[in-house]
Amino acid sequence: MTPASEEGIVTEQSLTVRDNRTGKDYDLAITDGTIRAADLKQISATDGDGGLATYDPGFVNTASTRSSVTFIDGDKGILEYRGYPIEQLAEQSNYLEVAYLLVNGALPNKAEYEAWVHDVTYHTFVHENLKTFMQGFRYDAHPMGMLLASVGALSTFYPESREIFDEESRNLQIRRLIAKMPTLGAFAYRHAQGKPYVYPDNELSYAANFLSMLFKMSEPKYAADDRLVRALEILFILHADHEQNASTNAVRAIGSTQVDPYSAVTGGIAALYGPLHGGANEAVLKMLRRIGTVENVPSFIEGVKNGEERLMGFGHRVYKNYDPRAKIIKKAADDVFEVTGINPLLKIAVELEKIALEDEYFVSRKLYPNVDFYSGLIYEALQFPPEMFTVLFAIPRTSGWLAQWSESLGDTDQKIARPKQIYTGSRGVQYVPMGDR
Repeated sequence: MTPASEEGIVTEQSLTVRDNRTGKDYDLAITDGTIRAADLKQISATDGDGGLATYDPGFVNTASTRSSVTFIDGDKGILEYRGYPIEQLAEQSNYLEVAYLLVNGALPNKAEYEAWVHDVTYHTFVHENLKTFMQGFRYDAHPMGMLLASVGALSTFYPESREIFDEESRNLQIRRLIAKMPTLGAFAYRHAQGKPYVYPDNELSYAANFLSMLFKMSEPKYAADDRLVRALEILFILHADHEQNASTNAVRAIGSTQVDPYSAVTGGIAALYGPLHGGANEAVLKMLRRIGTVENVPSFIEGVKNGEERLMGFGHRVYKNYDPRAKIIKKAADDVFEVTGINPLLKIAVELEKIALEDEYFVSRKLYPNVDFYSGLIYEALQFPPEMFTVLFAIPRTSGWLAQWSESLGDTDQKIARPKQIYTGSRGVQYVPMGDR
């Protein structure tokens, strides 16, 4: 890449930049709506200054990878997995089929699906030593902390997982992780309640088995209501992947060191643990309880406008339209409440959504309900404590994390993650012996 003024030619798909420090023009190639940050290094004021770099905390406008896993158009409210609209998948598919799609890039035929379900189901049990490891946590340990630690521990049970470029081994670890996540999540839930761990029932579907491990008591076989099983399948599908969010970025960054998938996914769980990422639905419940009644909604809305209240569950970093997942979850909530009875908070939520969608203050700011607005209500109706909400997020997101991790291994452009920094500290400070300080 050379300055455009020297070439005398400006290509159609390029960006011409003038450096006012030197008066030079530079022609930067545009590919897929982006310029390469490395091309900015040629724009230099003096020899040895390293050239220009971009400063973008939080990657607000920086693409770190190319991916064919998930497509989002935030302005139009579109979410697709491998090109399939989320609405179609939520209505017609199930979680394990969607997991296959994310990991393998295409929907399975009947034989492929049956083999996939068999292989995942085969690995639902965890080693008894891992069960003992989890039993060592305090009685009040947070389920997400237990999940984080136990997934990290899996790498010690399967040392061959370090052979990440062995395709057969890599695929085996992917199946293991997808299979064991519900088991570990259920064990963490039972631990917090002081109840004995329930082993998987491999005659049940993925979601039904998870509910069994959570809620089975003395009955010979736990049979969840089909509507609840289906609602959980839908929630799992909607949370399976969401492009380059904080936890996925963490998985890819850790994976760039060529570590095993268990360690990489542990990083994703840790990122999801943070309240700004995985804890938003709990914040919605707290908000609805604080509002208290439908009659208090208008005054709460005014409080939001005046900066006295925070509207949780509305707006999204990516979506500037109605989050497509929120529409699907709203319908799933109706099905759940048919079984569990109406949560009093639902009436407040519906009224809050109605007013906000009609109020110019919120419409002009593109503050629409997101996936967290109704999901917390469903989880609460299913009798999950708030500390389990993020675990319920992590279980299905594992398939997306693994799809992204696996894709990154074959990307020849990828390098070990090592962003630049702008140093703001002191330079050349001389050491002073302790007695003279």
